[in-house]
Amino acid sequence: MTKHGHSKLKLCVSGAAETGHCGERAMELAKALGREIVAQDAVLVTGATTGFPLWAAMGAKEAGGISLGMSPAASEKEHLEQYGLPVDYLDLIIYTGFGYSGRNLLLTRASDGVFIGCGRVGTINEFTIAFEDGKPIGVLEGDWPTAELIRDIMAKGQRPNPKVIFDSEPKQLVSRLIAMIETDKTSH
Repeated sequence: MTKHGHSKLKLCVSGAAETGHCGERAMELAKALGREIVAQDAVLVTGATTGFPLWAAMGAKEAGGISLGMSPAASEKEHLEQYGLPVDYLDLIIYTGFGYSGRNLLLTRASDGVFIGCGRVGTINEFTIAFEDGKPIGVLEGDWPTAELIRDIMAKGQRPNPKVIFDSEPKQLVSRLIAMIETDKTSH
């Protein structure tokens, strides 16, 4: 029996909108992450932005999946004109009207788990919100310093967390995170 959309896991992909520092394979890995989320029967959730999250949405759509975007803007007009954000590759866009900070909170809270790709300070903000909320987090390692920075934050912040996992292979990372989410659901 096919799952209804509301019963599918909602998996967030967080990452840099501006990806000049991400390295040559960033687009390929982001698209693979989006495809794998869909292949493992989940819905992709992003911040409805450019760069790494957009590439993940491209991968999800290539695989025939559902892609949900949560915009910082209050309307489509504001999303396009003021923020300069895309509408492509998203099945639904929720216009939060809360700017980037408020959108980040809603984005991570609305998701069952969060993937962190190549990122900058906004991605770190989404990581720390998910971390504080106890969300399962999968950090995709690549030719970028984000994973190292997150390890450093956890170590220097003296906050180890078994719900934060690292992997350089999208398929394995998605499988591992879904297993953690499913274990979490049944143990509470």
